[in-house]
Amino acid sequence: MSGGASEVQSHSEGHLVYAASGVLAMHSQDATSIVPANRVAWIPAGVSHRHRAHGDTDMRIVFLTPALARLLPERPVVFLASGLAREVLLALTGGHHDDPAGPARSSEADDRLRHVLVDELDEAHERPLLLPEPRDDRLQAISQMLRGDPADNSSLAELGQAVGASSRTLSRLFRGELGMTFYEWRTQLRIYHALVLLAGGCDVNQTAHACGWTNPSSFIAAFTQLVGTTPGRHRASSQSRRRAPGMDERPG
Repeated sequence: MSGGASEVQSHSEGHLVYAASGVLAMHSQDATSIVPANRVAWIPAGVSHRHRAHGDTDMRIVFLTPALARLLPERPVVFLASGLAREVLLALTGGHHDDPAGPARSSEADDRLRHVLVDELDEAHERPLLLPEPRDDRLQAISQMLRGDPADNSSLAELGQAVGASSRTLSRLFRGELGMTFYEWRTQLRIYHALVLLAGGCDVNQTAHACGWTNPSSFIAAFTQLVGTTPGRHRASSQSRRRAPGMDERPG
């Protein structure tokens, strides 16, 4: 269902996760990866994770044999999915939403499709939308505040006053622990929130203001840079793929 979440899990085989509609958040111990419909997440065998769906999510899962899995990274990654990769994922997991059964194929044909899919991903760029999880208690406090109100435009110095740390200390912690600046991290957080709102049916202007942008043009530029498409196109594309409401997990 919309907003549905799984328990922490791991699998004996590596698998690919794709949201044909809606938005998935894949949570691991160290970070949250956001997986909109132009991304595909790779989870190696044995990696503990959980996921949460936002919007009417049609989730597709393709398990890979160890021989194919060895061709992909040994760590969880998110790839930018080509049109061909998306079509193969849909074919392996039942077709499009208006053709849920899809054509009948032999297991040999499915194996060939899995090889095509892995070849496509081997050539794909890693394009994570990543929210690293802070360990320092001061960063955790800031994370909690901004997750609760992504539109909060407080400066790092103002947030530092609330958590008892200087902006210099916090800036060093963001770079050291999370590998990005505070402003880069906050932008990632806001884009994640924007994807959730767009999946829920909010329009672009509403989403921009709810995520802290007073100028929708600035929001559109930031969204396009990180997601690879404009929020309007992303919203229209998600709606065109939308199935009946629910979180539908279909393995292939």
